[in-house]
Amino acid sequence: MMNVLVLGGTGWLSGRVARAWVDAGAHVTCLARGGRPAPDGAELVVADRGEPDAYAAVAGREWDEVVEISSTPEHVASAVVALAPVARHLTYVSSLSVYATNDVVGAAEDAALSEPLRPGEEYDYSRAKAAAEASVVHHLGDRAAIVRPGLIVGPDDPTDRFGYWVARFALVGDRPVLTPTLDDRMTQVIDVDDLAAFLVACGADGRSVVANAIGDPLPFRTFIDAAREVAGHGGELVTADDAWLVAHDVQHWMGPRSLPLWLPADMPGFATRSNAAYRAAGGLLRALDDTLRRTLADERARGLDRERRSGLTRAEELALLGEMS
Repeated sequence: MMNVLVLGGTGWLSGRVARAWVDAGAHVTCLARGGRPAPDGAELVVADRGEPDAYAAVAGREWDEVVEISSTPEHVASAVVALAPVARHLTYVSSLSVYATNDVVGAAEDAALSEPLRPGEEYDYSRAKAAAEASVVHHLGDRAAIVRPGLIVGPDDPTDRFGYWVARFALVGDRPVLTPTLDDRMTQVIDVDDLAAFLVACGADGRSVVANAIGDPLPFRTFIDAAREVAGHGGELVTADDAWLVAHDVQHWMGPRSLPLWLPADMPGFATRSNAAYRAAGGLLRALDDTLRRTLADERARGLDRERRSGLTRAEELALLGEMS
């Protein structure tokens, strides 16, 4: 039986990874601040990773696998210092945001990374992930896998990005929906359960790999069409161009008053990263329709008209549609 330590293990992705390891027959320990339970079958060790003794309860045990997802460089650095002597292998969940630029279509893992964030500097997510990766490589070398997911999607997504579209189409039925320009725009996603399975496989095999964990680049129009079909939407798509949306305070990508997954035109490389290394390492990608159906079932359970962290409210959308008519 493998002995697995998940740093976290009570959140969305880390919880799924912990559950996948339990299902694989491992003895799983989750180290987290508490407040949320560990998955059934996993042990929870409560610790504050900002404290000097955060790893005291786990640093004296041997681990076949450690999974780290933090984007706080100091937490990652202290974890690898404490655990490298007792870990056979570590899988670090980084991000496609670690790259310095997003202007090259099809860029692979050898693209330039952001400059690592230094202590005391203003927080920057890209640079924080770069610093965390550097700590992992320095202390574990070829005993580590560096996995760089892009947009993680699927049921229970706390960001509300991907699910916005299939939920909105299901909510409105045959009424119109506002979209950004769809032509010449791309999106690229990975199902949370496909990612969790890959992370488990990296640990089970002790892989030394760096991989962009992401699906194939997909035209935004193809994604929207698939979401409409799954949701049964029969209404009109009303398209607004970038300048009009920006002038009306509609945000890109995520957050309140946004059109989720919409990207500025000057970021052609953001949703077109190469996933060849992920596929070569055995990473699987389920059909988009499967992810959309599971996401819609989750959206219905949580409420199609609920308050969301990302997207336009229906009232905001109707007001914008009214201005366009």
